[in-house]
Amino acid sequence: MLDAYIIDQIRRREEERRRINERPALQLPIPEPPPPRRQDEIEAEPEPKRVVIIDL
Repeated sequence: MLDAYIIDQIRRREEERRRINERPALQLPIPEPPPPRRQDEIEAEPEPKRVVIIDL
């Protein structure tokens, strides 16, 4: 048989879990990430143009 203190703690934890699960929650629409790119698509892209600005 368990001590009254332990039984009380178990009850409190169960009540807390029940309260958390019964809380209203808002489901946010999260967009799916884009599919991963294939290696040949990455290699086929031209290199980006680079610009260097030198200020005198």
